[in-house]
This record gives sequence, structure tokens and C-alpha cells, in this order.
Amino acid sequence: MKNIYFSLLLCVLSLSSFAQLNEGLTPEERAYLFHVVKKSPILDHAIGRYFDYKGPDIRFGNKELNYDSVELIIINDPTKLIIRNQEIGKSSKGILSEAANKVALWELNKILLAKRGDEKDAEPYLEKLAHLEYLLIERLPEAALKEKDGVIGVNPKLYAVMNPGLSFDDKLALLESYRFLDQANCLVTMRALNAVVNRYVEERSFQLFQALGGRADVYTNILIAAGDGSNTTGLLEEREKDERGRWNKGLPKAVGLFPYEVNLVTDPENNRTKIEPSRYTTTDLKTAGNLQLTNIHFDVWGYNTSRQTTVIIEKNGLNYPLFGSADTRFLSPDSSFSDGATFQAIINDLEKNKIGHLKELLYGRRGFENSIAYNKKRKTEVATRLQMKEKDYSDLHGTAIFTDKKAPKAVRKAKRAARKSNHMGGPMNYQPYTDSSKKRKGKLQNEIIYLNELYKQYERKIKELEEQRDNALALMADYQGRLDMFKQLMGYRWATYKEEDGMYIFEDSSTFDLYTQDFKLKPTKEKEPFEIRLISIPESCLSNQADEIMMHMNITDVKPNQHARIQLELNDQFASDAYKLNQPLFTLEDSVALVQFFEALKDRDLDLEIIARGQGVGVLNGCCVVKKGTTLEADSYPGSTSEERATSRARIEFAQLRRSELYVEIDRQITVQVNSYTDSIRSNLNISSPELNEKMRAYNLTKNDMLSAYRTATILLKFKAELNMLAGTYLKREDAKVVIDRLNRQIDRTRINVGATSFKISELQL
Repeated sequence: MKNIYFSLLLCVLSLSSFAQLNEGLTPEERAYLFHVVKKSPILDHAIGRYFDYKGPDIRFGNKELNYDSVELIIINDPTKLIIRNQEIGKSSKGILSEAANKVALWELNKILLAKRGDEKDAEPYLEKLAHLEYLLIERLPEAALKEKDGVIGVNPKLYAVMNPGLSFDDKLALLESYRFLDQANCLVTMRALNAVVNRYVEERSFQLFQALGGRADVYTNILIAAGDGSNTTGLLEEREKDERGRWNKGLPKAVGLFPYEVNLVTDPENNRTKIEPSRYTTTDLKTAGNLQLTNIHFDVWGYNTSRQTTVIIEKNGLNYPLFGSADTRFLSPDSSFSDGATFQAIINDLEKNKIGHLKELLYGRRGFENSIAYNKKRKTEVATRLQMKEKDYSDLHGTAIFTDKKAPKAVRKAKRAARKSNHMGGPMNYQPYTDSSKKRKGKLQNEIIYLNELYKQYERKIKELEEQRDNALALMADYQGRLDMFKQLMGYRWATYKEEDGMYIFEDSSTFDLYTQDFKLKPTKEKEPFEIRLISIPESCLSNQADEIMMHMNITDVKPNQHARIQLELNDQFASDAYKLNQPLFTLEDSVALVQFFEALKDRDLDLEIIARGQGVGVLNGCCVVKKGTTLEADSYPGSTSEERATSRARIEFAQLRRSELYVEIDRQITVQVNSYTDSIRSNLNISSPELNEKMRAYNLTKNDMLSAYRTATILLKFKAELNMLAGTYLKREDAKVVIDRLNRQIDRTRINVGATSFKISELQL
């Protein structure tokens, strides 16, 4: 049914709009853009309906559209495709940036491929190649440049390094093989090549973004990669395959164009320096400021379904983690992930298993600290015993020898025998008994020797345990440093959120939309710093091997209601103190948006909300007009004479405040919003109704408050009248009745909010 509506709409729209709807895109760019959008579910869902292909329907045997053939048809006959950039420009800026980025990468891939070919291949891209060379010369070290015919240019060998089909390791090996570059110049060259790729793609994608209808004062486009740089070869084919394994000409992967952060590190194995890619990247950025939302769009490329992609946004100490799904490349704050490795699992393994095991070794019941303490205690006990034994032994040497009055029995017998022998004239064969403690000394010596050896054993054991403890402490310090880095990458304070239908609303009112992959930071008056961290998941918590992850992210400013499908902004369109509006609200240019609004109204699953406000006195606040907090009013405009007041700059600024707005946003529900503002000059509006005057006094409302309410009511009624008529133009009769009835019922019960009260439209007596 939707296709029928848009077919009808094409008949209504003038063919003269063709040039306007396709401004700034070549036939090749338009054809490839159509290919990209239609082959990407997220892009097709968001903006696919605004690419109207009218050529032959060429399909494969499985009924899938043959986009390679369609590309050729569009290139040969550009009128076969209309791109409605006016409507595309109202879509998510992140979606637009993703489409523009893919086309820019496709173009750069073709340019580099042509550069590696012959002169004929490069001929169509000479202007773009000249710009690319200019960017390279700006950043490359002198050693990477080469003079030819008096002209300084890039050494041609470097274009081989920029081949998107090479892995990081292959690129680095090729770069280091060039004799004209030392290690320092290799590092500078690699960083220069990375910067140029990002610069070129950012410039080109912004041009394409604008051609698609995008508007942005802030536009930052970043390609980034993280990992060990070794396992991307299988991902780097210049074309991707379809569902049957056949090559699609138009969709180069171009993952090899995503640059790594590179650093010079020392290899612990040989103590030599080497160039390595970073496993974890940090990008420093700033919010849009000027009270605008900051939109951050994520587009993951080098996705691994067995390892969870992890992205962390941090601002003012608050962290917003985003995790990859196991089934899609989409990120979300939901960290659940099955059948694969997550960074939190890596952290848990390191903290609970590796560090936990070391803590048990160090401080457990049988750990090093307790073992050392036990052995030191035993050593002290042995030292005390040894000291006592040595003292006892020393005391024996200092004691006089004496005869024991009560000698042993054998001694007494020998003594008697000696005396008898001597009485009979025999020899005196008797040695008097003396207590010289020889046996005791010998025993003490053995004990001292034993205790000395035991003391030394405890010393050796303590030394061994202390070495093991110190090694464990050093290892734990290394593990702890790694853990601290991991935890710092993940962030210490995670923002809480609520989720409804894929919209995540964080505690500080920042939001993440699952369906567009847009993260919006709340508005700030000044530009405030924040950072985005991309984390590659290592093979294990102690491994330096980490699978590659490539991501595109885009940062833009977003004004309030910028994505509304219908955007009517009436500046100073009412006469002074009047609320009549003679001009129509809608023109032919609004046709596509109106049809989409009618389609949404037919969908009963989409709630319809109408918000109407008489805002009273307005004030310029950053990028838009908002209700003024205080209601001090002046009697007249600045200037001493009427001529001065009419031409004064202040009067022009005051005219900007006399603003009325009508926005229709179609997302998870239909929201119609009408606001009216006045300037701060006191109104002379005539209000004759006693009931209204009484209510004004009761709620302290000014005539400017009431004037803005009248203007809002006028716009709502005109909106109702015009749509009642247009529904019959764009819809079948029965469908038009459903839409009109629903819209009219909702408008009829809408109240105009003014200050602390509200009015029915009928109360205002328009």
C-alpha cells in the first residue's frame, strides 16, 4: 500500500524537481548510493523509501534484486532514480553520515585501486588523486617524499602500503622493507597515512552528507581500528559476496582503510623497539555546545560474532557502555552476550582467577606471607635456643675442675685396689676422679651444630619464600596494573537507564536509539569534553593477541525538532496583536512528508499525541527560541523616534522572537507539536470575554501569553482544515475517512497550554 501512495505522489510531483532532488551527485555516486542503502537494513529502513528507482526489475533466481545490473542502468540513464534529499535530510544525521561514509570509502578504494594500475585507470580520478597527494605531502616525513623533474611528490611505493587488501602487519612489513625509511620515519609515515585517510573520508563524506540534504555546523567523521593487526586478511576483499557466494562489484569491504593507533613499544623478548597497533583506542572530542544535542553515530565494520564489541562513552566521570549483539553488528547498552568472549569476562578472569590465585598464594592460609611468618618465628626460636646452648657451652669452659666426693662405684673400687697395691709395694695405679664435663660439652657441641644448620635452613627457606613472594607481588602488580587499565577502560561509574522499544534513556537524559545507532548527549551551552573508547577483546586476560575491530563514528550537532518529518517555522507571519493567518501551511514540496504522516495515522499501533503551547514572550537561547523565564515587558521598541525604532537592529532581533512552529515527528509514536512566541513588547490584544479575563487574572497571564495561545490555536485549526482536504488527494476515500476522523478527534480534544493553565480551542472563541 505504501508503494501505491508513493506512486500516486510521483504523479503529483513536478518533474521539474528532478535536478533539485539530485543536486551534487554524479550518476556513479547516485547508483552506488542506491546500492549501499538498499543492501544495508539500517539504511534501507530509515531512508530507503526516498530512493525511487523506476528502471527495469532485474533479479537473481532467488528473487533478490541484482544491484550490479541496476547500477549500470542508473549510470547509463540517471532519470531512472530520484533521490529525495529534502526528505532524507530530515532523517537521522547519523544515518546520513553512515551512507555518506560508505560512498566515500567506496570512492577512495576505487581511487587507490586506480593509482596502483596504469595511467589509463587513474585518468578519471586525476583531480581527486591530486588532492589526496596534497594531503599526503602535508603530513609525510621528508624521507617519504621523492623529487621528480623538480617537483616534490609522494614516493610511489607508499601507495602500495595504502592497499585496503593488506592487513596491518602486512602494511607495516612492507613499510619497514623500504630502505629510505628508518624506524622513526616508519612510525611517522604510518601515522600520516592514517591521518590522511581520515581527513579525505571526512571531507568527502561531508560533501555527500550535504548532497543528501544533511545540515550540520559540527561534523566529525572518524574511522578507527583496534587489535593486534594480524587477522584481518579474510575481511579485506575489495568486494563482498552475496548470499550465493558471488561477488558484488559495488560493495568493497574497505576494512583495510580503517586506521590503527600506532605506537613505538619495547619488545621484552629482545629488548628492541617495534611499531605496534593499539588494542584499545581513546578519541577525545567535544560536545556541539550552543544548547544543541550532540549526536554520535556508530557503525561497526570488522565485527566478530565470538567476541563482544565494546564501546565506552565517558563524559564528566559518567560512563555509557555500549555492547555488540551476538546476532547483529548493532550496539546497545544491554551487555548480555552468549557463546563468546566479553571484556567483562576478561576482567573477571583476571581479577577473580589470576589475581585471586596470586592473593591466595600470597595471603592465604598456606600462602607465602604466612609461610614466611611461620619460618621467621621458627628461625627466631632456633636462634634463641642456639644462643642458650652457646651460653651453656661457654659456661662449661669457664668452670673450675673439682673432685667429686661421691665418686662412682667403679672409681671407689679402683681407689681401694690402688691403695692395697701400694701398701704391698705395688704401683700406684689410680687416677683421681674429676668432673671436667667432657660428655656434656660434646653433647652441647652437637646440639649447637644441629641448631646452626637448622637456623641456616630456615634462612634459606625464608629467602626462597621471599623471592617467590616478591615474584608473585611483581606479577600481581603487573596483573593489577592491567586490571586497573581494563577497569578504567570500562569506566567506574556506569549510567543507569530505562528502555522502551529500543530507546534507552539514561539518568542524565542522554539517549541511545537502537534502530538508528545514534547516541545523543544532552545539550550544553558551552562545548564540553568527552571521550569514546573502542576496546578489542584479547584472546585471554593475559594475552597481547586481540581480534581486530573496525568502527566508523560520526559526531554532529542536532537542533531541537530537526528530525521532524514536517517542519513549519513561521517567522513574524502574524500582524501586530493579531492571530489571523492567511497564507497556507503546506505546499507541493511537503507532499512526501504529508503522505508519510497519513500512513502513520492509519497505523493504530502508533499513538498520536498533540502538544499545543502558547509560550508567551520568547527569548533566543543558543540555537532556537524558548519561553522566557521572566515576563518583564516594555511599552515600545528601542529608539528615540519611530524611524529609528523601525530600522533599529533591536527591532530586527525582536522580529526573530515573533515565531510560530509546527512539527510532526514520526518515530515510535506520532507527535504533533505547535508553539507560538511573541516579543517582549506589551501587547494591546483586545480580549472581551469576561471568563478569559478572569482566568488571566487568576493565573497571572499577560496579553502576550494569550496572543501566543490564539496563534497556536489558529495554526492547529488551519492544520486540521488543510489536512482534511489533502487526505482526499493522496488517499483512497475509505482511508482518507479513517485518517481525517482520527486527526479531528485528537485536535478537538487538544488543550492549549498557557503558563500554569490550559484552554480548549472553543474557549478562545476564534
